[in-house]
Amino acid sequence: MTSPEVLERFTQLGALLEGHFRLSSGLHSPKYLQCALVLQHPAEAEALGRALGAELAARFGQTPPTAVLSPALGGLIIGHEVARALGVRAIFAERAEGVLTLRRGFDLAPSDRVVIVEDVLTTGGSTRETMEVATQKGATVVAAAAVINRSGSTSPVNVPFVALAALTPPIYKLESCPLCEQGIPVTKPGSRAV
Repeated sequence: MTSPEVLERFTQLGALLEGHFRLSSGLHSPKYLQCALVLQHPAEAEALGRALGAELAARFGQTPPTAVLSPALGGLIIGHEVARALGVRAIFAERAEGVLTLRRGFDLAPSDRVVIVEDVLTTGGSTRETMEVATQKGATVVAAAAVINRSGSTSPVNVPFVALAALTPPIYKLESCPLCEQGIPVTKPGSRAV
């Protein structure tokens, strides 16, 4: 699945939005990817997960991962589908008192080789925070992946990284946002309150 094909799916399903958005990172942008509008369709989620899984599997050789770990909420569906494609378990980290952690009986061991999977990577903050959850358990993070890479970097984190598509619309800090200066109302469509 090519980057243009992925972005075309997002466009067709109304998931590539234009306006003035506050991202989970706190940055502002005139474009927003609402992955949930794509991933709500099981066939789309499965196809994207299979494609990401194939990209990842090509990098592992004889030592495949043992688990996919995703940050809740955005990474849940795609993480599950990538885990299905790789034939491993899917777990997620969620916030408890503001800290990303494993709950619900999920655990990792030092023998685990973990892939971190998200829907959209912008600054890499959530991915790095999820990586820390795995390393605190002694597990090894072997790769990270996202459906969409918004970071502008092909290596946004310090492990091998794959994405199905890249999109680099402008992003602005609050204090230098031209959309704010124009008085365009800002919306926060994502899953994490800023």
